[in-house]
Amino acid sequence: MAPAAMTFASSLSDVQPLSYWLDDPDKPVPLPALTGDERCDLLVVGGGYSGLWTALLAKERDPATDVVLIEGREVGWAASGRNGGFCAASLTHGLGNGLARWPGEIDQLEDMGARNLDGIEEAVARYSIDCDFERTGSIDIATEPYQVAELAEMHEETGRLGIEGLTLLDQDAVRAEVNSPIFLGGLWDKRGTAMLHPAKLAWGLKRACLDLGVRIYENTAGLEIATVGAGMGVRTAYGRVFAGRVALGTNVFPSLVKRVRPYTVPVYDYALMTEPLSPAQLAEIGWDGRQGLGDVANQFHYFRITADHRILWGGYDAIYPFGGRISAELDHRPETYLKLAEHFFRYFPQLEGVRFSHAWGGAIDTCSRFSAFFGTAHSGRVAYAAGYTGLGVGATRFGADVMLDLLAGERTERTELEMVRSKPLPFPPEPVAWAGIGITKWSMAKADANGGRRNVWLKTMDRLGLGFDS
Repeated sequence: MAPAAMTFASSLSDVQPLSYWLDDPDKPVPLPALTGDERCDLLVVGGGYSGLWTALLAKERDPATDVVLIEGREVGWAASGRNGGFCAASLTHGLGNGLARWPGEIDQLEDMGARNLDGIEEAVARYSIDCDFERTGSIDIATEPYQVAELAEMHEETGRLGIEGLTLLDQDAVRAEVNSPIFLGGLWDKRGTAMLHPAKLAWGLKRACLDLGVRIYENTAGLEIATVGAGMGVRTAYGRVFAGRVALGTNVFPSLVKRVRPYTVPVYDYALMTEPLSPAQLAEIGWDGRQGLGDVANQFHYFRITADHRILWGGYDAIYPFGGRISAELDHRPETYLKLAEHFFRYFPQLEGVRFSHAWGGAIDTCSRFSAFFGTAHSGRVAYAAGYTGLGVGATRFGADVMLDLLAGERTERTELEMVRSKPLPFPPEPVAWAGIGITKWSMAKADANGGRRNVWLKTMDRLGLGFDS
């Protein structure tokens, strides 16, 4: 191992291989599993954000609705407890993706996204959810000259659309916010993102659901779904749930509606968390505004500062396993941790000597349009939402509302959206999917190294509506 690599490796010498967010002595005790049969008006399958918001909003809409939620392990154990804690207003995985796909709806989508984020903030306050919620906004960071120009173009476009709250930062201005020698510019969305503790949000939503009368069974996986009379039945390991309606919030895990499965693939994302920074180290980097940050390369990093003055550093090295395999063995990847550590000290050389306390990874439900899709099955008695592609902390609440609208058979502002009525292109079977994703990842890395210029493969993907841009 080269001396520089040894230095980066030493920063990982004490690292614990688990999510920092879930490493909490105050995490709630799991609730008992379902044994026997249950009956309810609405069954929610999945105890991440998608399922929790669905159960909560269903009770808010009609407190008399009898709601059961089942979760295969513990509430918040998967993506909801392992993400970066960026709660974004965007429903479309960023304005650029939304403009490319639904230009005629973008004003409406932006407005609905802003209202959705406001709704999350109101729910956090109403249910006294202690999740370090901070409406700091986020900054898209340019680290290459061509990216400075791209951010300026996006700023002009938002001005033409009448979208307010975005501030273009030159090199001096962005470094005044966060001091990194490689920052060349930024675009600060001051209201469109809140930072939070993701696991505490999930645990708080769980408590709120219980307080409203939702019955939650943990360590209870939904194994099979079928029509039973005028309703639905879901089989679990030790019992069954009979429900009038079912909402599926299983996201990256195989859907109980098998025809939905080709629309998503698992992509593994990894993150590091530093030890708490000292006052002197904090002074070296600034970051008094505590904004969420992300560079704008195709293979990008996302990073933020926590309530206890640690830096979360994630992204860049997304991994797709052949066959779309989901396995706990893939939740850790030492070679990626080493690469992330190297990149961290390139961005923040003044923090030399800082060590990482936690390292973890997990699967993201990725779809070909990079934002959620929705639908129904079993004659409208089952609804699903999936494909959030790493930006679901906020958008899952919107998806929960969509599922409840669909199950009610209502025509609403949400269900009339082209985004809701359309589907992404499904992924092809193996080995084509593995080869195509591999070529795409290689092409995106080449574009990053070549001034952002997209090769023939990426341009073709764009024309097919498979425009992977992050």
